[in-house]
Amino acid sequence: MEDAEIIRAALPRIADWYSLSRRVLPWREEPTPYRVWISEIMLQQTRIEAVIPYYRRFLAELPDISALAAAEDDRLMKLWEGLGYYSRARNLKKAAETVLRDWGGELPRTAAELKTLPGIGDYTAGAIASIACGEPEPAVDGNVLRVLSRLLESGEDVLSPAVKKAMTALLRAAYPSGEAAALVTEGLMELGETVCLPNGAPKCALCPLRGLCRAGQAGTAEDYPVKAPPRPRRVEQRTVLLLRCGDRWAIRRREKKGLLAGLWEFPNEPGRPDEAALRERFPQALAIVPCGEAKHVFTHVEWHMRGWLVELPEELDGLVWERAGEIRARYSVPTALKAYLAQIT
Repeated sequence: MEDAEIIRAALPRIADWYSLSRRVLPWREEPTPYRVWISEIMLQQTRIEAVIPYYRRFLAELPDISALAAAEDDRLMKLWEGLGYYSRARNLKKAAETVLRDWGGELPRTAAELKTLPGIGDYTAGAIASIACGEPEPAVDGNVLRVLSRLLESGEDVLSPAVKKAMTALLRAAYPSGEAAALVTEGLMELGETVCLPNGAPKCALCPLRGLCRAGQAGTAEDYPVKAPPRPRRVEQRTVLLLRCGDRWAIRRREKKGLLAGLWEFPNEPGRPDEAALRERFPQALAIVPCGEAKHVFTHVEWHMRGWLVELPEELDGLVWERAGEIRARYSVPTALKAYLAQIT
């Protein structure tokens, strides 16, 4: 069979399998465009189990476009705290404001129109349009590419934009519309998450595509997908300063652009000064005590951090000083610094 024939035969099987096998997840209970949008943005780079409580809290507080557009930035960041990739939350609000201004408060219903909104790319637009609106438009992510590369026994690099574009076109040519579009989109996602697994052996005996899948028939499923080796991350040595004056701790807001933009942090900087250098910098300090090392991995950089607790007799200018309980309750501190947030009392 040609690739296109295999795809045409596979999609109805996926829809039927998903109808019978789908997991119960909160965003599937009422798949409105808004609810699908929020869930898909949260699920980017984040495990389903981790997203569920965030999704429920977010929808309880910001149930619609108007509430999201009106949310205070600090409150939005606090609701997102721990999910990471905070630009996702900022783009949600920007998009909500655009929808209120230009679309009468209703998300557009086609993938092409959805992609005009901040933070919505091909995948998210396809997911919203097909799941919530029935448009025959695929949503192709890593899970879907893995399923397709095994189904077609494709040795092409799935990290290549050209390969993703070609796979999307193959799907689009065979995609159904209406309710079937939602079943196929959700089914492809579900298949990649529960059966055609990324790590370890795929569960080929449970797959609705057995008999069609070239890699499954050849016993080569674990050889796919093919990926070019990733570039090594840059490692950055950093020093984190827990500055305390009485029962108050120093924090500051990060710049509006760049890594962790707009979040709150303990003062930190590149480099690894020793205790002598810190005593020269803070001659008034009552005590300077090491408070451990931590590492955090971002997409392109790793922070290797060393922390110091610095007791000061007076608060320094240019910083916000708050009690530990207030910092935890009101300020969005990035996960990268949670090892040090845990130490303030």
